[in-house]
Amino acid sequence: MQMERMSRRAFARAALSTLATAPGVAASGARVPVPGAAGEAVLIPAPGATTERVAVPGRSASVAEGAAAFGPYGRPRETSELRGVWIATVVNRDWPSRPGRTAAEQRAELIAHLDRAVRDRLNTVILQVRPTADALWPSPYEPWSEYLTGTQGRNPGWDPLGTAVTEAHARGLELHAWFNPYRIANHTDPARLAASHPAREHPDWAVRYGGRLYYNPGLPAVRAFVQQAMLDAVARYPVDAVHFDDYFYPYPVAGQTFDDDEAYDRHGGAFPSRAAWRRDNIDTLVREMAAGIKRVRPGTRFGISPFGVWRNATSDTRGSDTRAGIETYDDLHADTRAWVRNQWIDYIVPQLYWHIGNADADYAELVRWWAEVAKGTKTHLYVGEALYKAGAAGQPSAWQDPVELSRHLTLTARYPQVRGHAFFAARDVAADPIGAMARVVADHYRGPAKPPR
Repeated sequence: MQMERMSRRAFARAALSTLATAPGVAASGARVPVPGAAGEAVLIPAPGATTERVAVPGRSASVAEGAAAFGPYGRPRETSELRGVWIATVVNRDWPSRPGRTAAEQRAELIAHLDRAVRDRLNTVILQVRPTADALWPSPYEPWSEYLTGTQGRNPGWDPLGTAVTEAHARGLELHAWFNPYRIANHTDPARLAASHPAREHPDWAVRYGGRLYYNPGLPAVRAFVQQAMLDAVARYPVDAVHFDDYFYPYPVAGQTFDDDEAYDRHGGAFPSRAAWRRDNIDTLVREMAAGIKRVRPGTRFGISPFGVWRNATSDTRGSDTRAGIETYDDLHADTRAWVRNQWIDYIVPQLYWHIGNADADYAELVRWWAEVAKGTKTHLYVGEALYKAGAAGQPSAWQDPVELSRHLTLTARYPQVRGHAFFAARDVAADPIGAMARVVADHYRGPAKPPR
């Protein structure tokens, strides 16, 4: 759809700004025009609006009915869409609420998160099961996670991942097992790791950087080991997907250097630069992991949730119209665009943790850019949403508005490539301090949906 001289980005901002600021909208139930799929005006009810019939070409439906049957731009709502929530276990962010709770208490907390997902008509739970080179299942390769008992390597007396898969499936939820490939610890002291930890048995595998310990992605032995450790869970449990987050090479820390000189000298000779070699290391992990999943459990999907900016357009003309301080291609050595275009992964969930109109990384611009990247591929595009920012102290005014996230879903409905959303994270879904999640559910999740396959 051509916007004549107005850019898509500006048009989206203007339309959504009107929705947010029209005088008396909430009180009067006034209707706000937004662009339809074919240029027609489709009227979206404001909060508290009475139900009215709206003319959509070829269809007749009330606004309230249309919210369930149609997307907010008048096109049929997808029969399937991802509605996901992350459950982070690292530093007990979401679950368990603290280390050392009894097995029964931990299980009850986990079930409460699953039940909450069902109540909010979500269909996918992304559970972090390997937060720091450890395990939330009885792994023969790595120790039990300290976030369960408070002591790394101590048996918690139950099988969290096995229970999560069983209980999620019993509730009609998909369970995506979330792994962090390279992070070893949130400290730099190997002596604090369990005595049997692989990083203690192979100290040459580890790199100290930014106050943390990481496995060195440049060592083929490391790459083989982390795949073996992660695929053990895939072999044991019928997980619906394997999920990576945004940590590949670590985020840059000013004044510090990730010391992989020896590995580069040994393995990087065929590459024009260290950066190219590092990117190839991560590309190889992604390709090999995808093949391993298909080999171990055919039908299990593979998805990655990277930082939301591949490259700024000032760095690469193929990049987004952003001015982000981090670019995954250059800083994390993760060529996220190539993974989608080459269809190495089944889905991608870029973390678009900015509001509409952000000066440096506009949510609307990044949705447009990722939709173009995914167009024509078989890689599903979902959008990672920053629910944790809604109502949080110190966040810009946009995040103090409970409607901001709902506007995100309204905007993405314009892009058929967007097949769903995932919300960070479970603790915030449960607390929902300003009702942002409740608004998303009321506006967009009035009926159930199946996850895309």
